[in-house]
Amino acid sequence: MKKYLRLAGTIALFSAILSCSLFDNQHTPKGYVRHCIRLLDRQALYANTPEWQQTKKEILTGADSISDMNDAHEAVSRAAFVAGGKHSRLVAPVIDTAAYRENAPEVRLLKEDIVYIILPAHSGIKVPDSLYVHTVLDFLQENLDAKGVILDLRDNSGGNMYPMIAAVSPLLPDGIVLSFKNRTHTMPVSLEYVLKNARLQPGGIKKVSSTTPLAILTNEWTASSGEATLLCFRGLEKVRTFGKPTAGYASANIVQELADGYQLLITISCDVARTGEAFCDDPIDPDVHTEKALEDAVEWIESQNQ
Repeated sequence: MKKYLRLAGTIALFSAILSCSLFDNQHTPKGYVRHCIRLLDRQALYANTPEWQQTKKEILTGADSISDMNDAHEAVSRAAFVAGGKHSRLVAPVIDTAAYRENAPEVRLLKEDIVYIILPAHSGIKVPDSLYVHTVLDFLQENLDAKGVILDLRDNSGGNMYPMIAAVSPLLPDGIVLSFKNRTHTMPVSLEYVLKNARLQPGGIKKVSSTTPLAILTNEWTASSGEATLLCFRGLEKVRTFGKPTAGYASANIVQELADGYQLLITISCDVARTGEAFCDDPIDPDVHTEKALEDAVEWIESQNQ
């Protein structure tokens, strides 16, 4: 799943789409490929690299010989990978959303005084944003005096990061929580912006004490927005991560709708933690590599309260 970056410049994006549509007929294989190449060339994170320039030249040179849309899709998929990295891709239309699985977060107390949060992937297709956010947020507000918190991001493959971050906002300090670095500049994301995006009033949320130990669990399926949520806590005191390295999709995408119903997901920026560390295609290592992440997290929290 992908992380949809809402901070991208809307006007610039619109003009880019318009300029492409004036020249390319997406209903022909050649026009379809050229249209997608233009979009990638303007916006993709690695579109200023020699590798992309060579790939672009090869694909455009061969565009005249592409005879059907299957071949066009193959060419665009190759282009997206080179221009945007492994997080960019061409996505086929969703035929049946009824078969789509999406779970609400789970919250409960462990040993009566440790808050345990399972924060799953989220797109809003089956679980409304408000339910996703308040399931966690309200529970944290009711347990501000917990002796520790465990945030389980295992298997969180991404989606919309804003409800995820808003849900755990009582655990975060105010100010910049994350930044996006594209080809030309860095765009900071504040907690206030996240909360407004989730239709919450920043001043009305009570904080868990910064001295409360927080353990975060990750695995190889923690990806995209799951990784972005993880990075919001990087560099904070009393935070420790347990489990396995993440998937390595710590970057932001925009979505371009194509004439045949496909979507072109274009990676336009990498995630930057409050520490200044930039992440993108590489996995994020936990502090503690372990096969029993939950048990080790509980043990660590208990040790911090002795």
